[in-house]
Amino acid sequence: MGIVVRDIYKRFGGFIAVDGVSFDVREGELVALLGPSGSGKSTILRIIAGLEIPDRGEIYLKRENVTALSPRQRKVGFVFQHYALFKHMTVEKNIAFGLEVQKRKRKDIEEKVRELIRLVKLEGYEGHYPSQLSGGQRQRVALARTLATEPSVLLLDEPFGALDAKVRDNLAKWLKELHVKLNITSVFVTHDQNEAIEISDKIVVINRGKVEQIGTAKDVYEHPNSKFVASFIGNVNVVDAVIKNGLIFIKDTDFEIIDRDIDVSVDRDIVLLVRPEDILVEKDSKQEGFPCMIQDVHYRGSFYEFNLCMGDTYIRSVKDKDDFLGKKWEKNQKAFVVFKQYKIFDASEGHWEIREKLRQLGYIE
Repeated sequence: MGIVVRDIYKRFGGFIAVDGVSFDVREGELVALLGPSGSGKSTILRIIAGLEIPDRGEIYLKRENVTALSPRQRKVGFVFQHYALFKHMTVEKNIAFGLEVQKRKRKDIEEKVRELIRLVKLEGYEGHYPSQLSGGQRQRVALARTLATEPSVLLLDEPFGALDAKVRDNLAKWLKELHVKLNITSVFVTHDQNEAIEISDKIVVINRGKVEQIGTAKDVYEHPNSKFVASFIGNVNVVDAVIKNGLIFIKDTDFEIIDRDIDVSVDRDIVLLVRPEDILVEKDSKQEGFPCMIQDVHYRGSFYEFNLCMGDTYIRSVKDKDDFLGKKWEKNQKAFVVFKQYKIFDASEGHWEIREKLRQLGYIE
């Protein structure tokens, strides 16, 4: 394993920032720590780097227990969100800084700097100062400076958080290409689910200092193991439902849900978490289809989004352009919906409480 995190725990005063977190990162793997602000993911990264000392637990880098070692002894590369470049140094000098501290030979330093400038695609900018660069270029300089000392692992804390969406997207793709080329064991922190899904080999979902789920992007998106993960990863509809007399109904309707993977012997409240792309909208009634009304239609560029009303339940669905234009969908039109796929979770604390918790965390509208 490249990195092993074992049962780490960290408290700041009365606040538990990290609560028994464990996960592994294989050699050459790119892993995302994904979670909302304040979930503990940056603290976990700083503990791996040695910038924070855990109250309990162990960190292994390349099979060596480094828990008691300093950041320098761990030989990790750390890239911060806000670049931390030396303003009075050129691109070339910033990248060479760590090598000069190590007292490398001048010829070796010059050769390494040229190699890294090519790698991060900044040829022609060697003599520029940070103030003369764009945010994306500054972040590439910061990454090149970190890579110069050939760290055993690369740690990135919200590396593109200060950039606008388009630059962020381009740099994320570039980072993935760079990672494939270098094959360096890497962990990056992000609260951007799209970023994590697009470039990581594996995602560790963090919530309130604990690991909620570990898996590939496909695993956590299509098979969430908790209400939090289902709501946080991608868009999702939260549909209140009840089990009554051995059957499942959407709350306050006679719309029956057919599902054999849940115990229906006890009457109780449940919730269905349904992604918009898993809701089939048709003009004609189909088996298991629920009548609905199209309240609004929104153009989203590459697709259309429907706001649907089923009794007192409101949900969102999506349609690709060809289907939308071919069937001439419009506002205030009657239709029928089928849930192609969904996850069922108990709502023993009540529907309102679950919705309120998710809303407070910012995961449903």
